[in-house]
Amino acid sequence: MVANSSETGKSSSRRTKRRADFDWPALRADLRGAIPDASLALVATALIYWLLYVRIESGTSATIKIMPMLEDADEFWMYWMCQAFGWSAMLWAYVTVVFGLLRSGPRPGGSWLSAARLEKWHRTTSLTTIGLMFMHAFFFFTEQIRTNQDQWSIGRSVWTAFVDVFVPGGYATGTGRVAILVGLLAFYLAIPLGFAFYLRHRTGSRVWLALHRFAIVVYILSAWHTLLYTTQGWFDGPFRIMLWVLQIPLAVLLLARLMAPARPSERLSSRGSRQRDSALPISARLFGRIAVVLTALALVAVVVTGVDGGRSPKDPPLAPWPEKWVIWAGLVLFVLAVGIAVLRVRSRSAAGATRTRDSEAGRPVDSDTT
Repeated sequence: MVANSSETGKSSSRRTKRRADFDWPALRADLRGAIPDASLALVATALIYWLLYVRIESGTSATIKIMPMLEDADEFWMYWMCQAFGWSAMLWAYVTVVFGLLRSGPRPGGSWLSAARLEKWHRTTSLTTIGLMFMHAFFFFTEQIRTNQDQWSIGRSVWTAFVDVFVPGGYATGTGRVAILVGLLAFYLAIPLGFAFYLRHRTGSRVWLALHRFAIVVYILSAWHTLLYTTQGWFDGPFRIMLWVLQIPLAVLLLARLMAPARPSERLSSRGSRQRDSALPISARLFGRIAVVLTALALVAVVVTGVDGGRSPKDPPLAPWPEKWVIWAGLVLFVLAVGIAVLRVRSRSAAGATRTRDSEAGRPVDSDTT
């Protein structure tokens, strides 16, 4: 009986540890908190769909000028729902980044913009954004199935649509060869980087913070996907310029966050233990600040010159750029950077724990590491 009791206690302890590895209570609370936010997102999506429909009916849709076969909005409603969810996902991603940058950098005074409130908004809008990204891909998937059935069986139609829409690099024609790959990488990176918060009890808060700093890449890929593939902003013109203009405030916010981060360990002037707590060495952090300054200047140059990557309706279609191998190489470098940052944080956390144990045991600690 004693043995059974001991085994039961060990089993219960293992179950408790597994539950603690993933912060389910926090996720459930954030999902409940995201209900109003997600409801607003669905309303915004419906309004965007209505606007797209009205433009189709009035003959002013830029998409119809490129793909006139889509002018029957009732028949191709799944395609237009895909478009509507794509724009609402982009809008929510924008808002999410703003909340995150305000939370981790300098922010306006006032209790209504407290750190706790900004963090809550950031987490709930992040969950909503991931949901909107999935719905964007899902409606493209269903539209692909409908289109494929004109020539293939239902089984082959579903499989081909799945490869085209959900397998990175699976879409093999036109601009989508690059644009859909970029969009899928944004979606698949958003999931682990977004949900890393709920694994912080297992990984440690420092590792989670190191991972979360790379989440800005998800937004960059999303914006890149939009500029490459949106038929509403395919050609040169005010709408495409507006998309570029909207990126300038984010670049300024990101620069402000890097120049005056809320966490002392991320400042360039950090020394001692604060310097050791940083996920990236000072050279990498300095390079990041320079890169953001250059990016902001490039955005301003795009807006001022009007050279925004679009084309005239009279010009022939441009070849997709860059080649897919460039995207894959960039992904490899990104994963390496994330891995190095995580290993750096873990090694410093382990060294800090060793120093703490030595200090508590009364053993001498090197003065240059305290």
